[in-house]
Amino acid sequence: MHKTPKPKRCKSPECRQSFQPRNSMQAVCSPKCGLALASIQRKKREAQTAKLDRQQTREQRERIKTRSDYLKEAQVAFNAWIRERDRDLPCVSCGRHHQGQYHCGHYRTVAGSPALRYEPLNCAKQCAPCNNHKSGDIVNYRIELVKRIGQEAVEWLEGPHEPKRYTIEDLKEITSIYRAKVRELKKESQQ
Repeated sequence: MHKTPKPKRCKSPECRQSFQPRNSMQAVCSPKCGLALASIQRKKREAQTAKLDRQQTREQRERIKTRSDYLKEAQVAFNAWIRERDRDLPCVSCGRHHQGQYHCGHYRTVAGSPALRYEPLNCAKQCAPCNNHKSGDIVNYRIELVKRIGQEAVEWLEGPHEPKRYTIEDLKEITSIYRAKVRELKKESQQ
């Protein structure tokens, strides 16, 4: 003697009606609801697979990154923070506000003084023409820098500095810190 299954609620999100199943394994009230539920489940599986693929790709990229790649990432994050920090200031060299592109201009260049590449006092928002075409317009940069941070700080920048050897962990931390600082400044500016 077969027991009659208890009434169930249809598993299809579009239906959710109560029905009398023919057996205990029946989850939907009709073939139409079965197709709808199967479609939803397929989309969920595809989304999960895509997410897993993206995660695996990210992990693979992370494994093949070089120290140089981490240096570049940290520099991009730091430069973005400098531009955001100085958003309302004019170009440090020419004193202009314009609609063109702005860079993070280093007073002491990264090539000439790598120990200062992530030093906030060594950097300011600079327009692309001054940074690219005038090699930083360093004379005017220095004049403005003295006004902004003081003669003593500028002299410290111009002095000798111990070389720094950043580890990959250091660079990951620098990237993380400056990305968070950019988010914080953007959030503040929206309020």
